[in-house]
Amino acid sequence: MSPGSDFALDRPSTYLDYLPGIYQQDAEKGAFVGRYLKIFEKLLTGIDDESLSHVSIKGMEQVVARLHDFFDPESAPPDFLDWLAGWMALVLREDWEESKKRRLISRILPLYRIRGTKKGLEEYITIYLPNVSVDITEVVTAFQVGEASTIGRDTYVGGGLPHFFIVTIVLPEPNLAMKKVREEAVRAIIDLEKPAHTYYHLNTIVPTLRIGQFSHVGVDTLLGDIA
Repeated sequence: MSPGSDFALDRPSTYLDYLPGIYQQDAEKGAFVGRYLKIFEKLLTGIDDESLSHVSIKGMEQVVARLHDFFDPESAPPDFLDWLAGWMALVLREDWEESKKRRLISRILPLYRIRGTKKGLEEYITIYLPNVSVDITEVVTAFQVGEASTIGRDTYVGGGLPHFFIVTIVLPEPNLAMKKVREEAVRAIIDLEKPAHTYYHLNTIVPTLRIGQFSHVGVDTLLGDIA
């Protein structure tokens, strides 16, 4: 039962007991002050009173009792997430879903220890796209016999740009609209997390035509160039 749930409409506030006796002995003064103090009791303790049923706020005691919820990414109010992220120098994108924001906040501190690394970037992208396969390939810039000499795997004829890497994501469904949204989000993550001196190319792979799974042209099947 919540505090004060047995309050009747004409019952005075319990705060009246703390005032001088004149307010308790004088019925007229006591009735007015008793009703007036209900406002403060509602604000402080959140009493459940019929006369204040139109006031939809929680009492300060109720809020303080659940204060720990504000510091848990899983239970914090949605409008508190940006402030909570600010504690960890994290800026949340406005277009991210609430669930993704909560997941990132809860995992960002361990990621800081590997920030700027291949593993750190892969994990960051996976937080945003938990059902997407992510692979990062660092492109070598020189042909080294005995160390890097397998064409197509660890050697590129002609080399590549210095400090260049390729990010490949494999989407679970061929949705053209979602493909664009996810690519924009992944690019934003890479630009934020990659070392400043590096360059990259984002390669997005979507499922091909599959009868019975992906077979509705214009809905879940793409024909032609999807780059």
